[in-house]
Amino acid sequence: YMSSPRKKMNPTPAKGPYHFRAPSRLIWRTIRSMMQHKIARCEAAMERLKVFDGIPSPYDKKKRMVVPDALRITRLRPGRRFTNLGRMCSEVGWKHRDTIKMLEEKRKTKSEAYWAKKKELIQMRRKAEKQAAGDAKVKKVQKILDTLEKPKPIF
Repeated sequence: YMSSPRKKMNPTPAKGPYHFRAPSRLIWRTIRSMMQHKIARCEAAMERLKVFDGIPSPYDKKKRMVVPDALRITRLRPGRRFTNLGRMCSEVGWKHRDTIKMLEEKRKTKSEAYWAKKKELIQMRRKAEKQAAGDAKVKKVQKILDTLEKPKPIF
């Protein structure tokens, strides 16, 4: 792989083959090579594809999901070799690994503080619901609400 980034078009290197060094662009290029990217449908799919180094600000607040079929432990047999894309790209010439690592640590500390506060609020809400369940006034209002007709769905 190390010989390919040195290859370029001699007269005008700006036109030559581009050898991306960022992990996000490497993934983008790999996905592009798997698709028939000159067809309109695949071209539209490539425009919708978003790849990032790290987790940028609008997505760090969203809930993340784990895809069990994509986990290394389920896909690779024991003893097989694997690599870390960020480490590999930094060895090839990507210069932002330390910056991304620092930003990820900062994001993780913020998310831990957010989660601790959210857990506290959840506990307070459960405690308030338990207190309200035993209150006579709340039972009376709940009985009235249960007797009222629920609105019918529009559809």
